[in-house]
Amino acid sequence: MTAPGTNQRINSDRLWDSLMEMAKIGPGVRGGNNRQTVTDEDSEGRHLFRKWCEDAGMSMGVDQMGNMFMRHEGTDPDALPVYVGSHLDTQPTGGKYDGVLGVLAGLEIIRTLNDLNIKTKHPIVVTNWTNEEGTRFAPAMLASGVFAGMHTQDWAYDREDHEGKKFGAELERIGWKGEEEVGQRKMHAFFELHIEQGPILEAEGKEIGVVTHGQGLSWTQFTITGKESHTGSTPMPMRKNAGLGMARILDLVDKVAWDHKPDAVGAAGHIDVYPNSRNVIPGKVVFTVDLRSPSLATIEEMEQQVATGAMDICKELGLGIEIEKVGGFDPVEFDEKCVTAVRNAAERLGYSHRNLISGAGHDACWINRMAPTAMVMCPCVDGLSHNEDEDISQEWAAAGTDVLFHAVVETAEIVE
Repeated sequence: MTAPGTNQRINSDRLWDSLMEMAKIGPGVRGGNNRQTVTDEDSEGRHLFRKWCEDAGMSMGVDQMGNMFMRHEGTDPDALPVYVGSHLDTQPTGGKYDGVLGVLAGLEIIRTLNDLNIKTKHPIVVTNWTNEEGTRFAPAMLASGVFAGMHTQDWAYDREDHEGKKFGAELERIGWKGEEEVGQRKMHAFFELHIEQGPILEAEGKEIGVVTHGQGLSWTQFTITGKESHTGSTPMPMRKNAGLGMARILDLVDKVAWDHKPDAVGAAGHIDVYPNSRNVIPGKVVFTVDLRSPSLATIEEMEQQVATGAMDICKELGLGIEIEKVGGFDPVEFDEKCVTAVRNAAERLGYSHRNLISGAGHDACWINRMAPTAMVMCPCVDGLSHNEDEDISQEWAAAGTDVLFHAVVETAEIVE
């Protein structure tokens, strides 16, 4: 396959301007974004993305999960398309780049092809996956999960937000429920650019992360029950403190993760304490333990160690315990050929790079089940993401998009 020339690069200013323009939709309170899935703000962002794509000569398809597929034609109408993209939805207090960079980088690829009058054999389809974040409607990567057959469409439609609104009804309300059957599209390959959401690239001074694997994830919900009582008048020997049980379990989670270093991690991010009063010993706590590793065997071993240790802790403290697996996915190994295309592009363009294991879930993790897939990552300041202070430089965005451009266009096969 013929690769683009080393002098063929994207328009950095145009990409950055697009990022800043999209960030005006659903502004956060501190400089980031609140453009949660299937809200009015999400719809507004979709309309802007559609306009930009159609201005670049692309045609739109939308499936019944609201996934947007913007197609740039190739010279061979029978060739399977190369897909590229990510997501436009954000966390409630999200940044301007998480997901959005990957979608608008895909658009910038097409704009650059138009500028340079480059034709490819395979069509290129820029994709916006619905509800990657999973904050308003759990789980994360919902629509790409339906596309990949991990969830049924009816189950996804019935997901409810904290107000009891259902995903399917909200998707229809904002006008982005398409007619196309989900998961019927065939792909030649899929590429996704994303900010790292971690500190490694910046700390090591690398411009590009070549993502070889995605960590597997396990979410287990623990419900610990004790007895609510007054913090001042209940003697220490007579307490059944659910909060203390949780504290000891979380200390165990940390120890188990350290015992499986270097790639394993674990913590609890979601915690509910009842009655959550200053002078009442907690009678109940509910929290979710998040364990991750690129090794499925390691995840399963950590799950077992935490569950066994948690039951021992609660028995010692006279507490009740319920354990429920509430989510997760197996580790991902990305396609060797696609990963090599990313690595070769970074080397060809002279960007410093290193292999990475993605610590977060991404739509690419599900699409990897359907087609050869790879990811590109660029640094983010202090590794910060899912936070309004999330930040990247224009140069990092351009480097990541240059590498994405070369990998995608080479895979789509330039027509001389």
